[in-house]
Amino acid sequence: MTPRPAPAPAPPAPQRRPLDMPGFWLLFGLALLFGANNLLIKLGNDGLQPVFFAAIRSLVAGAALVIWMRWRGVAFRPDLWRAGLLIGTAFAAEFFFLFIALDNTTVVRASVIFYAMPLWLAVMAHFLFPGERLTPLRATGFALGFLAVVITLAGQVSGDAGGSLKGDLAALAAGLCWALIVVCARLTPLQHSAPETQLFWQLLVSAPILLVLTPVYGGEWVREFDGFQLVLFLVHALGVVAAGYVAWFWLLKRYPASSVASFSFLTPILSALLGWLVLDEPVSVMIPLALVLLVSGLVLINRQPRAGGGAGVTRD
Repeated sequence: MTPRPAPAPAPPAPQRRPLDMPGFWLLFGLALLFGANNLLIKLGNDGLQPVFFAAIRSLVAGAALVIWMRWRGVAFRPDLWRAGLLIGTAFAAEFFFLFIALDNTTVVRASVIFYAMPLWLAVMAHFLFPGERLTPLRATGFALGFLAVVITLAGQVSGDAGGSLKGDLAALAAGLCWALIVVCARLTPLQHSAPETQLFWQLLVSAPILLVLTPVYGGEWVREFDGFQLVLFLVHALGVVAAGYVAWFWLLKRYPASSVASFSFLTPILSALLGWLVLDEPVSVMIPLALVLLVSGLVLINRQPRAGGGAGVTRD
């Protein structure tokens, strides 16, 4: 009997360098870019009907992503069409609700409610993913974050919150759909594909769905679209959606995941700050408290014990 050849050794895990000063500023800039996402949507809604805006954003960002994938040789994976339809539908739902939310509520309020997504994901993971149960520490984080959302929603009763309950609830629905996207990515064959492939399917499927849903929201598809609106649109589609996503995963390969993920806690704070600074949106006395509770909750939710006990680390 011919002996079987020895299996090839597994490739060594990529070595990630400690976070250096260039990495710090890149991560901070990326957190600021993602924090500006809600602001760009809010401003862009002045030029385009929200759902139509979301649809053409998917088209333009998708085209840019295809060019990138072909240049880098990243597989499109047409065999994943079933999972692609599922995750693309969830993506369409997320941005259907988010763009409508920011047409009806403030950036400040949407920043607290939408970026509470890890709370809902933690609950889903408790039932769906082995080893990710809600420990007492993570349950405390969920309680703090949930209280932040309740405080924010309750602010509409006082009448000085700005926006509307309709917009706040749409932001909540968008966050839930965002959590479903993560679940789809982890429970389907997409989990074995490149991040760019996952984003490709989300953009490819969401664009026609959002175009079909555009008349549901009603109103003129083009509002007051001018040169300024065009710049905003291109920054949003090419900068936040396409380049921002690719840069995020490049940084995850270069630096420890805990260092990269820690900057995501800045996103709701920076987003709310931009809404206040740029748009002069009202900030009730409860919003800063809600942000502190939310960020504290997110930190605890993302704490994982080290092997053998000891302090936790933030997971990506």
